[in-house]
Amino acid sequence: MHSGIQTCHFVHADDKAGSVFLAIAKLKSSLAEIIEPDFGLLNDLLATNVLTRRQIATVRSKATVYERNDALLDLLTVEDQCKKFVEVLPQTKQEHVANYITHNGSQKHHATYLSTV
Repeated sequence: MHSGIQTCHFVHADDKAGSVFLAIAKLKSSLAEIIEPDFGLLNDLLATNVLTRRQIATVRSKATVYERNDALLDLLTVEDQCKKFVEVLPQTKQEHVANYITHNGSQKHHATYLSTV
């Protein structure tokens, strides 16, 4: 008997695959304004293997929060890494950022649920 696990895939008008990577790339300038990297996010990204110690050091070396966010976002280069990044955001009270990304900057989206029954 199969479990009733459901998977949600977001489908956007300009992004048929629902790629988190593409959403982050598209929203990069806005995200650089709203992410808070300095109060746990970088530590959590290291702990979950989203970024390496060297990458974290590079981000932390930047002078302003905006430069740190630009550096952080530049390091998110593959889909799996981007998905983990979005999963970590709520751990640092940044659910609003995760929602902004998954809703593609508040644009309309459709959710498709695939069920293994």
